[in-house]
Formats: sequence, C-alpha cells, structure tokens
Amino acid sequence: MQIASTVPFQNGLAFRASRSTSFARRGSRLNPSASASTQRITTESTRTHLSNLEKLLQKHAPPPLQRDTRPLQKDSYDGSSPENRVKHPFEGLHLSRIWPEMKAAEDMSPRHLNQLKRLLSKLPEYSPRNNLGSRWREYHGCNDWVGLLDPLDENLRREVVRFGEFIQAAYHTFHSNPATSAYETSFPRHVAVPDKSYKVTKNLFATSSLGLPSWVDDLAPDLGWMTQRSSWIGYVAVCDDQREIARMGRRDIVIALRGTATCLEWAENVRDVLVSSEPNQPAKVERGFLSLYKTPGSNMPSLAESLIEEVRRLMEQYKGETLSITVTGHSLGAALALLAADELSTSAPDMPPIAVFSFGGPRVGNRAFADQISKNGVKVLRIVNSQDVITRVPGMFVSEELDQKLRDNSKVAGVLNMLDNMPWAYSHVGTELRVDSKMSPYLKPNADVACCHDLEAYLHLVDGFLASNCPFRENAKRSLARLVNEQGSNVKKLYTSKAKDLSLNLDKQAFAIPSCLPSPS
Repeated sequence: MQIASTVPFQNGLAFRASRSTSFARRGSRLNPSASASTQRITTESTRTHLSNLEKLLQKHAPPPLQRDTRPLQKDSYDGSSPENRVKHPFEGLHLSRIWPEMKAAEDMSPRHLNQLKRLLSKLPEYSPRNNLGSRWREYHGCNDWVGLLDPLDENLRREVVRFGEFIQAAYHTFHSNPATSAYETSFPRHVAVPDKSYKVTKNLFATSSLGLPSWVDDLAPDLGWMTQRSSWIGYVAVCDDQREIARMGRRDIVIALRGTATCLEWAENVRDVLVSSEPNQPAKVERGFLSLYKTPGSNMPSLAESLIEEVRRLMEQYKGETLSITVTGHSLGAALALLAADELSTSAPDMPPIAVFSFGGPRVGNRAFADQISKNGVKVLRIVNSQDVITRVPGMFVSEELDQKLRDNSKVAGVLNMLDNMPWAYSHVGTELRVDSKMSPYLKPNADVACCHDLEAYLHLVDGFLASNCPFRENAKRSLARLVNEQGSNVKKLYTSKAKDLSLNLDKQAFAIPSCLPSPS
C-alpha cells in the first residue's frame, strides 16, 4: 500500500526541475539577448538550487513506500531491522482528532474519512516480525514477562495477537462444521491457520461426561451438534518453516483451543465444585473443566490423551532441536489450556519450556493448583479485560491485589489458608496483562458482557494497549472491520455510521482473519 501524495509530490519536483532547466537553456523572455555564458551560469545555478532543494526535501520528508509484493498469507520475517523497515502509511494517523467528538461524524475531513476507510478495511495486513532468536525465552515467559508488560513490548504485543489469531482459526473451523461424525478422527479437518509457517498435525476433541435425553435431539434434529458429547475443540500445529524457526530461535509447537460452543460444554462450565485432579493431592480444579479434559469419547481418546500422545510424538520427531510449547485458549479454552500445560509439564523428563497465553480465562483451580503449575515451571500470561465478568468466576471474587495483601498479614494468613480448602476457594494463575474495553476510543463505555468477553475485542484491546498510564495508543493499527461486523451494537455510532456511509462490505462469510499491523519503532 502506498500514500498517494508521496510519489506525485516527488514526480512533481522532477517535473519542475526539468522545466526550470529548459527555461534557463532558452533564455528568459524578458531578456532574449542573454549571452551563452549567462545562460550557462543560470542553468548551473538552477541545477544547484534544485539539487539542494531536493536534498532538503528528502531529508525532512518520509521515504517513498515500497509495495510489498509477497503473498499476504506468508507474513514471514525478511531480516530487516526496525530502523530499515518500510514505514506503514497508518503510522502518521492521529486518531485522537476523531475519537470522542461526535461532531466529527458530521464534519470529518476527506482525509480522515479515507483513514477510517482503511481502518475498516477487511483486508488483512501483516506486521514485520523482529528477530527474537536471542530473547525467545524471555518472550516465552522465562522471567514471567518482567519489564515487557508496562509499557507493553512491541514484539510481545505482536506475539500475543498472533496466538489469539490461532484461536480464531479454531473457532472458524468449528463453526464451519460443528457436527462430529463417528469416523472424524481418521480424517482430520482442514484448519486455515493464520500463520502459514505452521502446519496442523493433530485435531483435538473434548468430551463431556454429561448427556442429554434423546428426545432433545428429536425436537431439533438440525441442531443435534448442540447436544453431542464429543466436539472438535482445537488443534496442534508445529512451525515447519526454517526461516521462521530461525527468526523465533526455536521450533514452536502450538496448541490452540476454542471457547464454549455446545450445550453440554455450557453445562460443564457451571459444575464449579473443586475436585482433586490427582488422588490425595491438595491441588484441585473445577469439576466441569476436568470432565471435558479427561473424559474419552465413544470412538476417540480424551483431550488429555490426545495431547500427551501428540506432543511426545513431535518431541521424538524433532529430537535434538530446540523446541517450545505454546498453549493458547479463550474462555473455556483458556481453562483447558491450564490443565493441558500442567499435565504436559510432568509427562516427560525432557519436556520443552511451556507457556500459556490465555484470553478471558475463568479461574480453574485452588491456590494449591496455582502453586503446582508454578512449581512445574509452566509460565502463564493471562490477558484480562477489566470489564469481562468471566475472568472473575467461578468462586467468590476477590481482587488479586487484596488477596495478596491479606496473605501478607500474618494475623489473617492462617484463616485464608483454611479457606483455601473450601469447595469454592478458587485462585488465578500466573502473570496478568490487564486491558480495559472502556479505554477503547471505538467501543461504547457501556459495551455489553458479550462484547467484553469477545476474542476479537480482546485482540483489538491488546493491539491498542500501550501502558497502564496510557491504555490505548492513538496509532493502533488493527483493522476495525471484524469488530464492527461482530460487535456493531457495541461500537460507537460514529464508526458504524461511517462504515455504512462508505458502503463497506462486511459480509461474515467473506471475512478474512485480521492481523496486527506494524507498530511504530
């Protein structure tokens, strides 16, 4: 993509230079008798002046943009440094000028309309990825992301959004064909992974231990998938591109898990009594989550069995290479991601580093479970929207800060330790990256529960988050198209009305998965 005004400006400069030089060669009409030497001096003077002027303009003007002719889906690192990369035209956009003032809806300039049209474009654009080879363990959480969250590191932002898009691919795959046939495990589904350097190696299914009467299916035969016990819930993918492996510093194995979609999954969500994940162990987790993770289907293994078997197979296949395991999930998928990471961490003596990137995840277990995950070396980054109620259940909500202050008080620590053994004594796990939908200039302050928990809204907020004292950067780049399409009633009228005025095609079926655009250096 190019800025239309840049190239014509430079071409105009060259055109004026040629005209001035030609004019000097002919002599001025006001002085037709000018000598050849005078004309030569004038010509040289003009050339020198224009040359100096052009250098001055090039020094202060942005460099001309180069069209990226690579396929959009590739999105691979080209080895350029942040200083040498091509600037994206959106980097000069000051969205603060058109944020809160509703009068902007009436008198927005053509330039701002064009910028808004670009932000509402459904075409995905991919940001350049810096080389993480020497710091990949840091971005994978070896130091619990200390120093990378506030302000949010540009590379970490890009990685978090990328893992969120892996989950979006899981949602899209499930909703395109929610029914699960008896022989589906033998014929894996096609998953349109957003990062083409990864290949899918395993389809994953979760099974509920509950069941609904057969007459429920008779009432709505076309919605039988809503009551099926086993459902496709995600996939395992491995990086298979040597260039990307070199950029990341290791071969990455991704496990992506979608959120709740069927009736039985909702039923499991509310089975919120804590039970032991292993006999005679203090660590306890929610009964419903454990059921979906551990229950086998009539013709398929449990989610736990499938994951452990596939990860061990990949470890053997790539034995001797530097590996990492990234588990990412949204909502229910975030809860299952914790259970998976915890079990994987002890399933082999030489297990690669494991990190969990969870979006809108509920509490999963008690404090002993949180301590167990930490002890096993699993690193967890929880992305939490302050307005998302799902992140405050199950159990009684107590802020993490208050909980820690109470535990530091020796007078009440003993009481809290006793409460940890109660049936609903839940605790969050890992490090938190907190965003807030009220800080988005595009979303309504009173956005509903569904919007505050929506995955695309989460990625929109992560892309915009800069720091706790500046919650939304005005040069955020992520396309608004999918946000408007999926959460139109929660987007400010300014943007929905302009989307209609611009006659943008926001057809869900034709929608491409958006991606994070370049951040400023």
